[in-house]
Amino acid sequence: MYEAAGIAALGPSSHNCQPWGVAWPTGRGARRAAERLVDEAHGGSAEAAARISGVTSADGNETDEYVILALDRERELTSLPAHAVEMLISCGAYLQILLRALAAQGWSTDRVRFVEPLAGERRSGTRDACRSLGDTWPVSWSPLCVVRLRRTDEASGSLAGLRRTALARRTNRAPYRPDAVEPAVLDGLCAPPAGAAEGADVTVRHLVADSEREVFAGFVARHGGRDFSHRQAWRETYSFVRRDAAEAEERGDGFPLSQLFGPMPTPRRLALRVALAPTTMSVLRYAGYHRLLARQLARVVRQTPAVVAMGFADPAPGVEATVRGGARLAEYWSRATDAGLVLHPVSVVLQHDDVRTELQDRLGLPGRTFFVSRLGRPLTDFPRSPRRTGARAVRTI
Repeated sequence: MYEAAGIAALGPSSHNCQPWGVAWPTGRGARRAAERLVDEAHGGSAEAAARISGVTSADGNETDEYVILALDRERELTSLPAHAVEMLISCGAYLQILLRALAAQGWSTDRVRFVEPLAGERRSGTRDACRSLGDTWPVSWSPLCVVRLRRTDEASGSLAGLRRTALARRTNRAPYRPDAVEPAVLDGLCAPPAGAAEGADVTVRHLVADSEREVFAGFVARHGGRDFSHRQAWRETYSFVRRDAAEAEERGDGFPLSQLFGPMPTPRRLALRVALAPTTMSVLRYAGYHRLLARQLARVVRQTPAVVAMGFADPAPGVEATVRGGARLAEYWSRATDAGLVLHPVSVVLQHDDVRTELQDRLGLPGRTFFVSRLGRPLTDFPRSPRRTGARAVRTI
């Protein structure tokens, strides 16, 4: 479990806030509660009645194990309604990598039961389910899904290869090579996924025509400064900006300015930190500083050979659809990394519903777009975001 969690901790995360948690039921009562949650979703079974925590399964397999994916409310972003989707996307990406890492160690996913905590936490049934997991269940965690794992004779995939991909994957905000990404490579990124991403009702569209990318770049130039001028949203974003790489590594989350703008000399870093501070931004926005930052972002976007947009088919997806969408994103990003490609999400055009709706209308994107990013081959390397150790996200209950 800790081996898998260490790899999953390297997955994509909005603002690098890492809002996930994973509970591992080891106590007799917690295991039985997890078992009931899974089997109730499938109508129960004779096998479930015969299985007892801590002994061999009724069909002769080794003891089942359970993991419970949760949203850690103490680590989530809340300043914008769209952040609720971003948090579940991050948790879904974590789940995809976690289950792949467990499968590579011989633990296959047998069943998954999703819950709807964002809409149903006030319901007595959900409260009772959480209470049944025991007093060691973290009070700030909202359960998203319960997974039953079973021991298999053969591992699925390479754990070492998965770790290499996870370490190589990163957000690269530098300019990309102008070379077009081959259609065959783009098709490979869209191949049907497995794991938690299987069954995700997600559309993937690549903007490669000059006209499409020009429309997108122009849109970023007009709207890309929205977050900088939104006082509450920018204050929350800035709370994740660390003084330097050393502080970021110590805390294991957030990002130094070098992660946003690349390596820079200390005087410029200090000046930029002051200029981006919420108090300063509240004044500079009247001088149009946020529009200047948007135009700078648009300039980089305009030179990018491809842009990828991912969206839910359902304009109002539930928890299962959203978490599986995050799993789909993790699978796409892993494949892109293996193909020598890098991504740079342009989330600012999705975090405000009116802006996102206008973007979808301009580009003809159906459903609800939840991810849009630059895609290409890097000209230079970019620093990797600091991460908490995998064990810090795991709780035994």
